[in-house]
Amino acid sequence: MFDDLLAANRHFSEGFALAGIPAPAAKEFALVTCMDTRIEPLSALGLVPGDAKIMRNAGARVTPDVLRSLTLAVQYLGVRRIAVMHHTRCAMASLTEAQIRDDLASAGREADPGWEFLTMPDPDLALRGDVALVRECALIPSDVAVEGWRYDVDTGGIDRIVTG
Repeated sequence: MFDDLLAANRHFSEGFALAGIPAPAAKEFALVTCMDTRIEPLSALGLVPGDAKIMRNAGARVTPDVLRSLTLAVQYLGVRRIAVMHHTRCAMASLTEAQIRDDLASAGREADPGWEFLTMPDPDLALRGDVALVRECALIPSDVAVEGWRYDVDTGGIDRIVTG
């Protein structure tokens, strides 16, 4: 079932050229973005491997695990700039918590009642809230720059929504 992917990895590893890249982010940058396959963060921002720490999840939401990772990136990996980048036409903006739970139940799977899927009925409000969570995290120094961006999946352009 995974043979195609592992075969591609064998080919990739034959010419592996990323050995020796230092662990710190060369551009002192971390990005929180969505797992959407239409987003290629390195090429969209003119970056190369080693330039940034990139965290991805459904909706680019700032969760406790994202805050944990950002804290470690700032403390140990040279990050001084953080962007939270949501995107246009995100499924998390068109679904509701109830709809996801109903869809799962229809498929015979019940989500833990304590789980939040972090849907975004108001994408701008969600982005502002996610940026605020990073800025208010006591473990991330206040001199670390944090912004909120929106990536357009139809043009590849990025707009600043929340700035300094």
